[in-house]
Amino acid sequence: MSTHQGLPEQAPTAADVRGNIAKRDLVVDLIRTACVVLVVFVHITMVGVAADQGGLRVTSPLQELPWYVAATWIGQVMPLFFVVGGFASAVGWRSTVARSGADGSPARDWVATRLVRLYRPAVPLFVVLALGLGVATAVGTPPELLAEVAFGIGSPLWFLAAYGITQCCVPFMVRLHERAPWRTLGVLLLLAGAVDAVRLATGTAEVGLLNLGPVWLFAQQLGFLWADGWFARRPKALLLAIAVAAYALLVPMTSIGLWAPDMLQDLNPPMLPLAFLAIAQACLVQLVHAPLTRLMRTRAALGTVFVLGRDGMTIYLWHLPLFIALNGVALLLGVPFPDPGSGAWWATRPVALVVLLAVSLGIARALRWFDRPLPRLVPTTDRPAWPVVAVAAVCTIGPAFLVMQAHLSFGVAVVGAVGVPIGVWLLSRTAPSRGVRQI
Repeated sequence: MSTHQGLPEQAPTAADVRGNIAKRDLVVDLIRTACVVLVVFVHITMVGVAADQGGLRVTSPLQELPWYVAATWIGQVMPLFFVVGGFASAVGWRSTVARSGADGSPARDWVATRLVRLYRPAVPLFVVLALGLGVATAVGTPPELLAEVAFGIGSPLWFLAAYGITQCCVPFMVRLHERAPWRTLGVLLLLAGAVDAVRLATGTAEVGLLNLGPVWLFAQQLGFLWADGWFARRPKALLLAIAVAAYALLVPMTSIGLWAPDMLQDLNPPMLPLAFLAIAQACLVQLVHAPLTRLMRTRAALGTVFVLGRDGMTIYLWHLPLFIALNGVALLLGVPFPDPGSGAWWATRPVALVVLLAVSLGIARALRWFDRPLPRLVPTTDRPAWPVVAVAAVCTIGPAFLVMQAHLSFGVAVVGAVGVPIGVWLLSRTAPSRGVRQI
């Protein structure tokens, strides 16, 4: 483990921040990149296109495999993604506090910076989706087919809403972590269980949306513990025991009919089993931290993580629209499609992954202007006031939340194409620091 300092009670000095950056845990970058690539691979194995005498068919070969449900206990990596996000947030928050100075607001600086970093790459996506769905509707595409395609394209966008919410909560959650880390984790776990209890008792799925907070914030808090060095200081035998216990608890939980044993079904809205999955994954990562650290000392691993990780958000946002578009182009060109689920089809999946990642990287290069972070504040300036930040948060997070709840449609895409740019613009403005008059 390369970062052992606890979260500070007081603002660190600039030297502390530079030292923290120098001790950057590259395993975090590796895991974050690996999670994105795994999500892309899972999606291209869940969509099988067949074109034959019977017409065009779309199946899900991965979900038809007998070991698919068991594989989701390992392959469902979104809890781990929020854990590593918590680690990065803890380190980033320290840097923000150090830069803010006496007159600045580190919380507003954090929220503005993180939301712009998260949502600016989504601006061209929502514009393209609005134009594409609008044209498809105008030319008379069958509504059922258009709805099915839009549902698939929009399915990954839930992450923008969930991660945006957790990032807005970082300043408050860090303070809770500093004061009472274990009590905070316990309360979040109880809240997640209570939300699930109400959801299951009432049969109202919408109640589960409340767990966008407790479940993902719980995983984020585990990342704060990681940044503290808590996992690194534990004996490996204890970490293994905790991971085994977490998985063992999932067995009865998913066997009584309340929670699905398929961890992808427990994803949206998120449910309590994902919190226990986050515990197990955080412990297992620490068990292999040393070999992963050695791996990240190799030039090949560093280069791969740099190339893919730098554009990870763009790859995540665009991979499904591009995958569907590539399949459409292949159909128009008459490229033969192997029978989904056959040996030949599975053999083409690595090729499909490489092609899709290459095209996604090309899109990322073309859209690099939209992946710019906010410039740092200059002296006497600050981020917009809290009311403006709140409006901007609704403009950015709101469309992704709508996609998660109502699914992607032309109307929702238009809302995103208008709302997200407005939110990013509001967050990009600056105001005079406290006590500084504008002349």
